Amino acid sequence: MKTVFSESPLLQAEGIEKRFGRVHACNDVSLDLYPGEVLGIVGESGSGKTTLLNILSGRIEPEAGVVEYAVREGGMRDVHQMGAAERRMLMRTDWAFVHQNPRDGLRMNVSAGGNVGERLMAVGARHYGQIRDTAVDWLQKVEMEAGRIDDLPRTFSGGMQQRLQIARNLVTRPRLAFMDEPTGGLDVSVQARLLDLLRGLVGDLGLAAIVVTHDLAVARHLSHRLAVMRRGEVVETGLTDQVLDDPQHPYTQLLVSSILKA
Repeated sequence: MKTVFSESPLLQAEGIEKRFGRVHACNDVSLDLYPGEVLGIVGESGSGKTTLLNILSGRIEPEAGVVEYAVREGGMRDVHQMGAAERRMLMRTDWAFVHQNPRDGLRMNVSAGGNVGERLMAVGARHYGQIRDTAVDWLQKVEMEAGRIDDLPRTFSGGMQQRLQIARNLVTRPRLAFMDEPTGGLDVSVQARLLDLLRGLVGDLGLAAIVVTHDLAVARHLSHRLAVMRRGEVVETGLTDQVLDDPQHPYTQLLVSSILKA
C-alpha cells in the first residue's frame, strides 16, 4: 500500500499508562498516525492492544499520558479533555469505530437502511429520499444487495452484518477509523473478501485507520506501519513489510515464526 502522508499527524499519543489491578495494560505507550495512514497494532491476547485502542478513541481514560487529535478547525485537541457531547459528535462525523462483533456496532431492531441512515441524520440530514438513496449506495459499496435495505440485521450472516456495520460507520466519510479485530470470527473465505473490501474503501476515502488484530496476515494486508505490543509495551514499530520480513525484537520474531510454522 503506497500513500503519501502529510507532515503533521492526525492523532498523537504520548506516555499512555493504564493498569487493571496488577496488570499493566499500557506502559508508557507513544505513537502517531498520519492522514491516510493505516497503523496495525498486533500482539497476543492480553498484550494491551484493545485497551490502547479504547484509550486512543476516548472510550477509556488513561491514568497518565495524552491523546491529541487534529480537529478540522485547526490545531491539536486533547481527546480526554473534550466534553462528552463534543466527543459524541466526533464519533458521528470524523471518527468511526468498527467492532469485532458487528452486533456491538449495529441497531439490531432497525433495518439495514435505517442503520446507515441514522448516522446521516445525526449530522443533519433530513430529506428521507436522499437518505434512503445514500443508504442504497452504501449497501452497494459494501457489496450488499440493495433489495435488502428494509431487512433487519439479524437476518444477515455474520459477514454481512460486518459489511453493514462498515457502511454505517463510513457513510459520513470520517477521517479516522478505529477497528478492533474487524475480520475476527469470520470464515477464511469471508475474511479474505472483507479484507479486500476494507482495503479498497480505506484507499478510496483516504481514510486513516488504527487496526487491532492478532492476525499478522490481516495486518500485512491492511496496514502501512505496525506496532507490536507485549505485556502493555510497544516492543517494535516500523513499516509493515519490514517488521514482518525482518523482525528485530525477539517477541516479534517469535510471533512471525509461529505463523510460518502453522
